[in-house]
Amino acid sequence: MRRGIHGQIVETLGNGIVRGDWQPGAKLPDEAAIGTDLNVSRTVVREAVKVLAEKGLIESRPRVGTRISPREKWNHLDPDILKWIFANNPTKQHADDLIELRRMVEPRATRLAAKRRSAEDALQMRQAYLDMVSAGEDIDAGIEPDIRFHQIILRASGNRMLEPLGHVIESALAASFRISNTVPGAVEKSLARHEAVLVAIENGDADAAESAMRDLIDKAQEAIYKIIVG
Repeated sequence: MRRGIHGQIVETLGNGIVRGDWQPGAKLPDEAAIGTDLNVSRTVVREAVKVLAEKGLIESRPRVGTRISPREKWNHLDPDILKWIFANNPTKQHADDLIELRRMVEPRATRLAAKRRSAEDALQMRQAYLDMVSAGEDIDAGIEPDIRFHQIILRASGNRMLEPLGHVIESALAASFRISNTVPGAVEKSLARHEAVLVAIENGDADAAESAMRDLIDKAQEAIYKIIVG
């Protein structure tokens, strides 16, 4: 969506804000200072600042300047903010928020997918699963098909409002999968749980599909806690 130097400045400043380089309430350096530090024009900085303001990360007021917004004002469903959060030592609270969202959405979506999925949905879901199997212990290679697997389920639910949600939280899912799959033996166990979800959907067994998805999410939470909480 964003390319070139403008996108790089958004990434640099956004990452810095989420990482805590500037605390909420702190004043962001002025455009000239940022431009000098990053070797870009004030125009590029100004456009990047506008993007960050749209995401709720910063706010500008006359005679006050541009300051970092309180975290409760951040758009926590913004794909970039989710990506930056999970790339910078996410906390247990961040993990809890994502897991709670998944529990509210995915088990029910999986139940619906078992009832409504098309033959094409089932084929694409199985292919995503097979791609996960092919990736094996290569965690990075397994992330794309894992995300694809979950997005297909949301689409197969038949609810047109659910599929975009999968794209919104894609960055957070990718980061959480990368964390949870670093636990020894996690990949093999995760594949078995994904297969249980897949088979239940293929068989049209809504109860088993919903239960299997709940189990998958529960075990993912346990794995994430082992890494984040210890």
